[in-house]
Amino acid sequence: MGKVTLITGPARSGKSEWAEKLALKSKNVVYIATSNRDANDPEWLSRIQQHLHRRPQNWLTLEVPIELSHALSNVNAQTCILVDSLGTWVANLLEQEDIEWDNTVQEFLNTVELVAADIVFVAEETGWGVVPAYLIGRKFRDRLGSLVRRLSKISDTVYLVTGGYALDLGVLGTAIDE
Repeated sequence: MGKVTLITGPARSGKSEWAEKLALKSKNVVYIATSNRDANDPEWLSRIQQHLHRRPQNWLTLEVPIELSHALSNVNAQTCILVDSLGTWVANLLEQEDIEWDNTVQEFLNTVELVAADIVFVAEETGWGVVPAYLIGRKFRDRLGSLVRRLSKISDTVYLVTGGYALDLGVLGTAIDE
């Protein structure tokens, strides 16, 4: 298993920039974007362009909105994989029933443990506010929160990025599941 790094935090906190900075230490980087391009959403397309312009041109970009486990398992071991973001991936799979989602998550975690390449994951923190009033919002928040917590258990390093600062939670915190 390669080194697994998880970067989590709120919107616009600097998560992606920190992930990109860590990935720059590697010669070969595969950037896995989990978003779907929507030609009818110019603001979203603008965000995608901002990310593209910020990254080095020699990075290979793969757009993988659904089949993340498959994409991870097909990357060369001498590569750093940067996945941005898990929240978007979860959103893309919200229509899955609970059993199917549980299987998807288990397959994902099993794959992560088998990948020889280093992986940097970016994940949003969505549970710091009020409980969403709608079922789909609660489902998203709960699934993403659970996924992040489970992934953190198999990660070598977990960062919380907030206000433009990256905090190494392994150094500053104590895992509650141990």
